[in-house]
Amino acid sequence: QVQLAESGGGSVQAGGSLRLSCESSEYTGSRYCMGWFRQAPGKEREGIAQINTRTGNPFYADSVKGRFTISQNNAKNTLYLQMNTLKPEDTAMYYCAAVLQRGLWCPSWGEYNYWGQGTQVTVSS
Repeated sequence: QVQLAESGGGSVQAGGSLRLSCESSEYTGSRYCMGWFRQAPGKEREGIAQINTRTGNPFYADSVKGRFTISQNNAKNTLYLQMNTLKPEDTAMYYCAAVLQRGLWCPSWGEYNYWGQGTQVTVSS
């Protein structure tokens, strides 16, 4: 099964940027949908971005649309999340996740079943 490892978290002031990376143990292009989730203290984990590795199409939650960009480098088995214009409400543990893609479309957020350990992002005002 695929193993995932995130990196790139840290502390930043509001308005700043961070880039998260997620290295996978195997090639995920065209086999898996890849996503980024986050969980803030006292809140449920939410899906914020995913990429359909067969079509290359990304999808974003409204909370990050226009500020975050998901991308992948298949040659490096690495998924990225570029986060710009960060806000204090973006403070959370960020997780990389994967799910086998059975058809042309990615499964729903709740079907992701491979997870990294997470990386903390803290945005101060």
